Amino acid sequence: MSNQVQTIPEFDPELDGDLPNQDHPVASKLQRLKDGLRANIEFMLRPQLTRFDQIYPERDEPEADQLLDRIGNALTGTIVRKLRARPKRVHAIVDQVAPFEAPLRELDGEGLRELARELTRKLRREGMKDELVAHAFALVRETSDRIHGMRHFNSQLIGGWVMLQGMIAEMETGEGKTLTATLPACTAALAGRPVHVITVNDYLVERDHALMQPVYAALGISSAAVTSEMSHEERQLAYACDVVYCTNKTVVFDYLRDRIVLGTQSDSLHLKLEKVYGGDAAKSRIRRLLLRGLSFAIVDEADSVLADEAGTPLIISAEVSSPDEALFAGQAIELAQQLVEGLHYRILRGERRIEMQEEGHQRVIDLSKSLGGVWSITLRREEMINQALTALLLFSRDEQYLVRDGKIQVIDEFTGRVMADRSWGQGLHQLIEVKEGLEVTARREPLARISYQRFFRRYQHLSGMSGTASEVAAELGSIYGLGVVKVPTNRPSLRMTHPDRVFATDEEKWACVLERILHHHQRGAPILVGTRSVVSSELLSQKLDERGIAHKVLNAKQDGEEADIVADAGHVGRITIATNMAGRGTDIKLREGAAELGGLHVILSERHEAGRIDRQIAGRCARQGDPGNVEAILSLEDSLLVPYNNGLSALVLRRLVSRFSDKKEMLHAKWIRYAQKRTERSQSRIRKSLLKADKQMGDILSFSGRAE
Repeated sequence: MSNQVQTIPEFDPELDGDLPNQDHPVASKLQRLKDGLRANIEFMLRPQLTRFDQIYPERDEPEADQLLDRIGNALTGTIVRKLRARPKRVHAIVDQVAPFEAPLRELDGEGLRELARELTRKLRREGMKDELVAHAFALVRETSDRIHGMRHFNSQLIGGWVMLQGMIAEMETGEGKTLTATLPACTAALAGRPVHVITVNDYLVERDHALMQPVYAALGISSAAVTSEMSHEERQLAYACDVVYCTNKTVVFDYLRDRIVLGTQSDSLHLKLEKVYGGDAAKSRIRRLLLRGLSFAIVDEADSVLADEAGTPLIISAEVSSPDEALFAGQAIELAQQLVEGLHYRILRGERRIEMQEEGHQRVIDLSKSLGGVWSITLRREEMINQALTALLLFSRDEQYLVRDGKIQVIDEFTGRVMADRSWGQGLHQLIEVKEGLEVTARREPLARISYQRFFRRYQHLSGMSGTASEVAAELGSIYGLGVVKVPTNRPSLRMTHPDRVFATDEEKWACVLERILHHHQRGAPILVGTRSVVSSELLSQKLDERGIAHKVLNAKQDGEEADIVADAGHVGRITIATNMAGRGTDIKLREGAAELGGLHVILSERHEAGRIDRQIAGRCARQGDPGNVEAILSLEDSLLVPYNNGLSALVLRRLVSRFSDKKEMLHAKWIRYAQKRTERSQSRIRKSLLKADKQMGDILSFSGRAE
């Protein structure tokens, strides 16, 4: 943080003056709001110094139960984020780094290490002043250039500075986010802050750490990668390093394991007292901890981790012995199959839930009378039938899950990747096993739980990077206090985006997709077709097989080959079909001759529930000034539109189309964008509701003496 911003800027004359009639109730509330704004802004703009006396550092969660507090915090956050994101201030780092570069070139390797040690002393003593940060950035840049021949671009300096200020750097695909992260990571590590670089899967964890480890080592910074298969002891050794690469799931579950060990007495004072006076048992408890607290986080693919995946709480659970589980689940599926849509229940596809009707409640009572046992308990009966309908109607094979080796494996709908260690709770997982005719596994009892929102809000310094964060900037600001700053590209983008083409039926859409693939394949251009589900990717693959056209498919069934398939997609004449996982992690580099053919040609075959995912797939082409083309070929039967096809807005659309038939395709394209925006807002509301419910659950569990 800079030491140059010490006072509050002049935002508004009213903010610095006294309010008249202070005894009046309204005036006193306004004065309280004003005081809160002023105090919050002073605190948030104050340079953050490292506290070395904390054994397990983490930030206390903000408490804003009163309406005025919430308003004050919202206003404060908006003001501070705008101040920090001022273009003049953001871009200043480039000029601040420049004077340090020539002297660094005169130093040998030992000279660079000695400078790193000197900067360590200064950063720990004086804090992250602008001059010291610029000097550290120049040092990291020079070190990377010598080791890898990769010298940070000016745009990467800007991205690194943005993250060091506790914001999200929005950087286009191919702009080198992995290298950019070394700037704030090294600077924070030299300042004595334990750093977590968090990304979305173990492959990227190992790849990114292996690539950047020599840079850290050259500066005397220890680093490690934590992956899901590591033992407890191996994790402890890794987390003891200055910079740790890990996935979001790994670090959250390891934090929950620590919470189970610590119980409710996890604050720094209790830990210090235990360390000194607590005896062998207490010291043993401290020695069992994995993390060194939550100090400094850099979240790669921040929109995916902090928004998309934030709709599901993470739970550590233990198996519960229940010999009647399989019988109960089987009965629930049989009963649910006897209910009639429209009469007994409604499917609210936009909200991804089932709503039971009064006739449905009575029908379930009548059907389950002879079963007795658990079915006589009203709450349990209603919950199980609702979950059974959900399993039957809202969860589909090769869309939400795979069946592999006789087991259900969950598919992350936002990345298309398999989450082999994830299962659904409240009996849903067992019901899907019954639906698919598999052996029913034991139910699990939660031991500790937390949402991504609550977890990441506990980092003392939270930052991140993404190619697509603008669409959720408001949510990232309101929940995490994170501003989003768009970082300029190193080279101008040459991407060509063509108008959407919308067809009435899926059959017409796939015929057009096939025709466009053949057209571009004949001229030799590399092609990437983005699909929304495993089913769609395999359908298109079958159509290409029927034509005898060679191609590669990347979906959750081939996730082990992901990096190789995506990396080779830039060859001349190569056709790659991929679910949305192709939008993350691995650059598609154009091979010889591909640029002359217009670069990679991307075809989107369906809009996703979040427009950012469409942008991620489109961003696979035209990286670092390369040419590239993007077109979307869509259908009115696409699953995104299903929840909205029978409402008032759909009726208005049909009348507009009948009246302005010459603008039919444009109106249909706008209709799809409208449905996408509505879905995004709905998902955002769900995530905010989850945060509120998770906070209440955390308070209850803490009060009862259990871990979150």
